[in-house]
Amino acid sequence: MRKSGMQKGKGKAKEAVGKATGDRRMEAEGETDQAKGKAREAMEKVHEATEKTRDSAKRRAS
Repeated sequence: MRKSGMQKGKGKAKEAVGKATGDRRMEAEGETDQAKGKAREAMEKVHEATEKTRDSAKRRAS
């Protein structure tokens, strides 16, 4: 599992615990962790696309 997936999962767990216990701060932390995970996931996708483009360009140049 990628780090982004772990972060989103951790956020969902925190949010659920926060809702169950009435801890609004933990709930907010969970939402923040999920947002960080989504941002990291987007960054990973851009990184992968960049690598594919670079590799494709290298093959064409050879």
